[in-house]
Formats: sequence, C-alpha cells, structure tokens
Amino acid sequence: MSDIAILKEMINETATVALENDRYGKNKVTLREPPPANYDVTIYGMPDDDEVIIINADKFKSPDTVFKGNRGECKRADFVIVTDTGKKKVILCIEMKAGKGGSHTEIIEQLKGAQCFVAYCREIGQSFWKEQNFLKDYECRFVSIKNIKIPKKITRIDPNHDSLSNIKILKKSGSSFQFNDLVQGQR
Repeated sequence: MSDIAILKEMINETATVALENDRYGKNKVTLREPPPANYDVTIYGMPDDDEVIIINADKFKSPDTVFKGNRGECKRADFVIVTDTGKKKVILCIEMKAGKGGSHTEIIEQLKGAQCFVAYCREIGQSFWKEQNFLKDYECRFVSIKNIKIPKKITRIDPNHDSLSNIKILKKSGSSFQFNDLVQGQR
C-alpha cells in the first residue's frame, strides 16, 4: 500500500481538501482560510488524486491541554501537502497570511508545528500500519505565502526552501501558484 493510500486511511476526510479540475481538465486545489480571515490560494498543476493528499493541519486540535505553548509548540501551519508521483516524494508545509501579518519567528513556529504533525503521522504509520519506511525519503519544503490580498507581483522566491532556515516566501496578488514552483528545490 502506498504512503498516500495509508494517509488517506489514517486522516479523516473532514481534515482533507479535495482536488478539483481546472478549466483545462488538470488538477488544482483551493486552500481556504475560513472567516474571519476569509481568503484563499489556488495551486494549479497538482498531481493525480492517488499521488497526493492535502491536509488542513488547522483541523488537528491544538495540544495546549498537554503542552504549555511557551515556545510555540502548540502552533502549526495551515496546510500540509504530501505527494509521491513515483519520481518525487515531497512534503510541503504551507502557512498563509492575508497581509504582512505574522513575525518571521511566528511563521517558523507554525511551520515547525506542521513538521511535528508529519512526524506524528510517520510514527502512527510505522506503529499501527506496520510500515517501517512510512514517509521516509520525502523531501520537506516550507512555504510562507504572504500578502495574499495585497496587489503585488511575486517579489521574492527563494528556490532553496528545504529547511526552516530557508523558507520560500511568496508575496503575490491573485492568490494562484503552480505546484511545481512550490516544490522545486535548489536549482
């Protein structure tokens, strides 16, 4: 069973985001922040449904009943996209901000929280699905999308965003991206 199939068994459908077809019959996904934030980002060129799962990490309840949260350990990014196309295995952690909001430190904490969520899923797959290589050999990518509602062109894209010290920061209006642009590593 593929890692994507296991994740689809593991994660409630209410915590996932479904793929849609764009006007050309290709896959896209719309990542929505509910009110009061009330904005969205569309990612075009998504892999096929059996190659990807889009998780709304905000549905994962804050662990503040156990942890104090003094160091940001109760935070998490908005979305996690896990994909295995057969050619590339990528885990994409995405934090979205409508405006300039969120300090760099806060965004790092949110992305770290998403990374911890993925590590928790990895442990669940290894322990309960008995898949010792579950979510191994995946490249992690960290993306912060800011200024979603502010009319701007892309002002900065850092192609090396495989660690939390190298976050890909996107500032753009229109709120649409190509999946391959988000997962590209160092060029």
